Amino acid sequence: MTDRRDFLKASMVAVAGLAVSRASQVRAEELPAGIIYTSASPGRWAGKEKIHAPLVSREGNKITITTNHPMSAPHYIVRHTLVAAGGEVLGDKTFMPTDEKAVSVFELAEGQQPRYATSFCNQHDFWVTEI
Repeated sequence: MTDRRDFLKASMVAVAGLAVSRASQVRAEELPAGIIYTSASPGRWAGKEKIHAPLVSREGNKITITTNHPMSAPHYIVRHTLVAAGGEVLGDKTFMPTDEKAVSVFELAEGQQPRYATSFCNQHDFWVTEI
């Protein structure tokens, strides 16, 4: 699990670095191909975006991230992260393969503006959806 956590941290640093270095104007489609995947740029995982790219909904100050992915010991969503434009992590949730669904709900504090939702699959890498 340490290698996956290191990969996830490195990926978030890449996202944060791009966001900060370009005055928070980076778009999800401009993220590094082959490291970070999106619905519009699924790379080698083309055809798998519907069950890997996180879906985001907002109701007031609550953000819900859902990844419509089966959860089983050999293949599951490991983590969701909610990230601000400057790279600040606003919330995260780690899942177990025994969890029924990959759904996380985050309550935003006053002034927090999420920019990205992430989903990390133990077999199909790191996915980002721009909010």
